[in-house]
Amino acid sequence: MTGSHNLRFSVPHPIPYQGSKRRLATAILSHVPTNRYTRLVEPFAGSAAVTLAAAHRKMFSSFVIADALDPLIELWRMVISDPTEAADQYDKLWHREREKPIAAYYEIRSEFNADRSPAKLLYLLARCVKNAVRFNPAGEFNQSPDKRRKGTRPQVMKAELFAAHRLLAGKADALHGDFLSLFLAAQPGDLFYLDPPYQGTSQGRDQRYISGVSRHRMIEALTILNEKRVPFILSYDGSCGVRNYGDALPQNVAHRILLDVGRSSQATLNGRDDVTIESLYVSHLLPAKHKTRTTASLNDFTEQATLFT
Repeated sequence: MTGSHNLRFSVPHPIPYQGSKRRLATAILSHVPTNRYTRLVEPFAGSAAVTLAAAHRKMFSSFVIADALDPLIELWRMVISDPTEAADQYDKLWHREREKPIAAYYEIRSEFNADRSPAKLLYLLARCVKNAVRFNPAGEFNQSPDKRRKGTRPQVMKAELFAAHRLLAGKADALHGDFLSLFLAAQPGDLFYLDPPYQGTSQGRDQRYISGVSRHRMIEALTILNEKRVPFILSYDGSCGVRNYGDALPQNVAHRILLDVGRSSQATLNGRDDVTIESLYVSHLLPAKHKTRTTASLNDFTEQATLFT
C-alpha cells in the first residue's frame, strides 16, 4: 500500500494546495548549482513541493519546512516522524463523510476551527473546492467542499505520506513562526526558496491565507539575505490574462524571469484562453544559467515530463 507504484507522480505530493509549485519545481531547481548548497529553506512551505522535488533529486543534505499556519507545520511534523498516525486519522475522516455526505465535511471543518487538528486540515485541503485554502478574517477555515469529487482516497494518501516520509525523515525540520526569524538565522550553505502569498490574495475581499506579506516587508527581508550573501529563488507575483497579481520587485533585488505556465485551468472552465504567467526572481548570487532571458516556458525545461509524470 505504501509502494511508489501507488503514487500519482514520481515525486510525492501528500498535502494538496492550490498554487503548489509541483509543476514548476524543475524550472525552479534548474537555477540551483549542483553540490554547492547544503540546506534548502522554505519559509512559506505550503505543500513543500520544491523541498520534496529537491529531496527526490538529492540536491541538499538537509531541509527546513516552515509556515505561519501552525496546524500545517504540525502536519509536516507528522509526515516527517509518524506518517502512520496521519494516514490512519485521514482514513477515518474520509470514511466519516462517506457515511454522511457533505454534512460530515462541515462538521469536520467546524471541529478543525476549534481544535486545529493537523489531520483534519489534511482532510479539508484534500476535499475542499480546488484544494484552495481559504481563511476568514477571524482565522477560520471557510472553504466549501468540492461536490464533484471525494478527495484523495485513503490508500493513495497513505502512499503519498509514506513516500514523503522516506524522503524527509532524519533530514528535515518543520518550524512554525514568522518567516523573518529564518532570514535572520540564515547561514552559509543555505539556499532559500520563497513562495509567499501573492500580493492581492491575502487582504481585502479576496483574502485567502492566514497571513500575507507586504511588498515593502518582502524587499526588506530579501535585503537581509543579500547582505548575508545567502542566495534565494522567489515566486511572488504574476498574471492571468489581464489580471495582475502584484507589482514587480526592483531589479537590484534579484533577476526576474517571466515563466509561461500555460493556459489557466479556471479560465478553461469558464471558456476563456487566459494564460498564466508567474514571476521567478533569481538571486544575483546564483550563476547566470538562465539569466540572459526574461521569459521562459515550462517546455524549456525538458525534465518536466519525466520528473512529474
